[in-house]
Formats: sequence, C-alpha cells, structure tokens
Amino acid sequence: MSILAAVDCGTNSVRLLVSEGQGRQRRVLDRRMTITRLGRGVDATGRLEPAAIDRTVEVLGEYRRALEDLGATAVRATATSAARDAANAEDFFVAAEAALGVRPELIGGDEEGHLAFLGATAELDPADGPFLVVDIGGGSTECVVGTTEPVAVRSLPMGCVRLTERHLTEDPPEPEGLSNAIAEATELYDDLLREVPEVHAARTVIGVAGTVTTVAAVEIGLTEWDRDALHHFTLTRAAAEDVFRTLATEPLADRVHNPGLEPDRADVIVGGCCALVALYRTLGLDSILVSEADILDGLLYALADRVDG
Repeated sequence: MSILAAVDCGTNSVRLLVSEGQGRQRRVLDRRMTITRLGRGVDATGRLEPAAIDRTVEVLGEYRRALEDLGATAVRATATSAARDAANAEDFFVAAEAALGVRPELIGGDEEGHLAFLGATAELDPADGPFLVVDIGGGSTECVVGTTEPVAVRSLPMGCVRLTERHLTEDPPEPEGLSNAIAEATELYDDLLREVPEVHAARTVIGVAGTVTTVAAVEIGLTEWDRDALHHFTLTRAAAEDVFRTLATEPLADRVHNPGLEPDRADVIVGGCCALVALYRTLGLDSILVSEADILDGLLYALADRVDG
C-alpha cells in the first residue's frame, strides 16, 4: 500500500492530507488546515507580502516533518489564486520548495475546479447528478458542472479574502459595503448563468471549502470541529441567511465567540457569506449539500491514479 500526500496552498489557508491504501481505496492518516493568509493584500498590490510568505513557509516546514514521520512516498502540492495573481510568486515557490521538499504546482482556475469536482463528487451517486460544485475560496470561486466528470468550469475572481479587502473595511461592516460585496458576487453568478447553461440542469449543488463548512458549523453550533457532522450536511438558504445576518452585524470582538467559527477566519467570514448568500439568491436555491471533500481530496485521488495506476 502506498502512503500519499497532498498539500494545497490557498489564498487563506494551507492544508495537508495524507492517506494510505491502493488506488482510491484509502485510509486517512493525517488531515490538517492552518490559516496563513498567503493572499493578504494581493488584490490591491499584485504581490505576496513577505510576512505572508514566511507564515506559509513555516507551516510547510511543519507539514514536511509530518510527511517524513508518516513515511509518505509521493507528495503533490499546488498553489492557487493568490500565487496566480502575484508578480513575485516565484519568491514563494523557491521558499516553499526548500521548506516542503516539493515545489508547489501553480494551477489555473480550470484545473482547480476539476480537482474540486473530483473530490466533492467521489462518494456521491451519479443518479443525483448533474452536480454543480461551488468552491468559495479566499481569492477565487470555482463553479463546476458535471455528473461523472466536469463538462463546464468557470473560475470567478472573488472569494472571502478578496471581497473583504474590497468592500468590508469597517468593523462591523457597513450596510453599503455588504450590499456592494453581494452585488459583485451576484454579477459574477449572473455571468455564470448566462455563459454556462448547463448550470440550470444541475440537480444537486455542492458547496465546498472553508466558507461553506464554517457557515454550516455555525448553524449547527459546533463547539469543536466535527467532520462527520458537516460532511453531507444540508445547508438551507434560510439557515445561511440567518448565519450571515448574525455574523455581519457583530463586531469582530464578538464574532469570534460564535461556536463553529475559527477565530483566524472571523475577519473574512462575512466576505465569504456575501459570496454564499448571493449564490442562493441568484440561482434560486433552497439548499446546498455541504462537502468536506474538496480540492485536497481531488489532488490525492489524482496522485493515486498516477502512482498506483
């Protein structure tokens, strides 16, 4: 049995998944997430901050030690929106490779979407498709339609960090800023509906990544993270709107105390909520299926297909 690992260097967080097994029949050995905010300020400056690089590289060094302790035989690492948009991304890649031992691959929005779809739909019955997988990240949101494989992918230039930095600069956010963030997200979803008619045929909408799982965790009131409670939880529009109203009207000092909300995510979760509620409203959705399996799982499956055949 092979021991394989995937590392995802996102705009907001860095994540690790290690598993053993053969092919896609695998047992998780380690799964972790650390918020490092690699993409802080990239939307405004077009560059990665040295401090953000340092934070992320430090975590990658910790991940390398975990990989060595577990005896990982193959590792695939990727970098997404923040690195795509940064003129000095090479500085990050050089330091990341030195820390992790593997150079992260810079992947485009289409591949990011394909991997998220692979991870999110692997456990689902194709009879419940076509699926629309929506991955609300820190700097981009990937929307992917398909049943057993993607037939259409769009990467939208918005995410929890990007919307927060553009519109939600007050504490708590001002109504005008919230309206502007939702309007930007709505315009992008309107473009999606117009340009990708397959979206209208989706029978199951799946939400992945930190914004969606956090809103679900707050709705449930989790006092500690419980993957089983969140994975394939049905998040209704009414619940998402209620969480949004609560978080958006609280100052950060109060917001951090909501059960289910990681303190390090509290400053950008309202931006993510704007992208999420705009999704419900624009597509006319009553609910979405929350998935804890996402691009990280897709990375590992793709690596397993390549290594194990």
